[in-house]
Amino acid sequence: MTDVLLRMLCGTTLGLTLVLLLRRPACRMFGAGSAFTLWLLPIALALAPLLPEQLAPAAMVVLPGLTVTPHVGTAMPSPVVGIDWAEWLLVTWAIGAVAGLLRLGVHYLRLLRGLRKAPAAWTSTLAETIPNLDIRRVRMHDAGPAVLWSLPRSLVLLPADFADRFDTDATRELVLRHELTHAHRGDALWSLAMEIASALLWFHPLAWLARPCFRLDQELACDAASLRALPERSANYARALLDSVAVQPAPALLPWLSEPQLKERIAMIARIPPGALRRRAGFAAIALLLAGGLCVAGARVPIADAAQTGSRSTLPTVDITYKNRNPPHYPVEALHKGEEGKVLLVITVDASGKVTGVTVDPKRTTAPAILQTAAMQAVNNWRFNPGMKNGHAVGGRITVPVTFSLNPTWTSPGSQSCPAGFRYKKGDGKSYSCIAQSSAPASS
Repeated sequence: MTDVLLRMLCGTTLGLTLVLLLRRPACRMFGAGSAFTLWLLPIALALAPLLPEQLAPAAMVVLPGLTVTPHVGTAMPSPVVGIDWAEWLLVTWAIGAVAGLLRLGVHYLRLLRGLRKAPAAWTSTLAETIPNLDIRRVRMHDAGPAVLWSLPRSLVLLPADFADRFDTDATRELVLRHELTHAHRGDALWSLAMEIASALLWFHPLAWLARPCFRLDQELACDAASLRALPERSANYARALLDSVAVQPAPALLPWLSEPQLKERIAMIARIPPGALRRRAGFAAIALLLAGGLCVAGARVPIADAAQTGSRSTLPTVDITYKNRNPPHYPVEALHKGEEGKVLLVITVDASGKVTGVTVDPKRTTAPAILQTAAMQAVNNWRFNPGMKNGHAVGGRITVPVTFSLNPTWTSPGSQSCPAGFRYKKGDGKSYSCIAQSSAPASS
């Protein structure tokens, strides 16, 4: 689990770095709309380690089996007492993430409580400005003009002095179209997702650097979409921005103008917008970048068979001596029930030799669940070596068969010891084995 989280963090960091480097060139070359889709890159790279294993299969190495008998003992070796830094870091991260999410939730609830229905006098005024405006989307709030995510539809927030602040029909139409474009594009939901991601990445410096850039790119993309519908209104659009009062950005809210976006938005309006062909080329290029990043970050390096790849490739291995010194314990409950059988462990090892997953092959396992659990727990006490390919360490899957047997044989009864409740039984020749003692009274 820790390894997966670390890979997700590395993917997020790489994605944020690429977006911060590419967002401005992409905006100038392909337009603000294409550039905004770059923000899918951190999401894709973060989720890449969660790809199903079938999409990137790893080679499987089968190692010699291990036989567990009752004389091995019924207690696991005492663990080494130490500080589990990974666990403490996870706890610290969880505390910060919960605090950030609670803060976001409180702010969102306050926004909802401050909403008021639009007065009846606004119905005719807004209908004259935009005839197809759904009045059910409109709410009064001092933080407006803005857009707030809500169910079943995003809401357009307008201040009580909206008609006085934007005193012409043309200006009011531009502001309303901008906010409705936000609502139709789903920007309010993306903004809320960004706030949730920021709460989860509260410790990450790039996340705090990316927040204002995300908001700016979102506004630039919305401006570009609004101006494509009203290309002759670019001068009025810029004037409406200049005449507006900027506000501080607020979580879960998309205001009409927040600081310090004015300069960038005016500069974007002044530039000649890219044509449809360049915009489509931009979307295609960013889609290829997303697909390539997802495949690279989610791929697991397969290990080919050593006989086919030559001496430059080796397979991952387990330290057999250390494994044999730390075998699974035979559960006392299984001993008294007379349970035995075979467990086929499938162990996934990464490039550092660390175990990232342990499962049981159900088709080739005959032992009951209690013995399966004992075998899986023993893997934590084994040591593994990664494989090598072209001079680089690689991971893979190792299969270790573990057989639990109640009838081991020895050359003499003194060479091993039987657990409590078991006794020696002489077999053929000079061999001995452990069998459960009968609890029934001896017959006379």
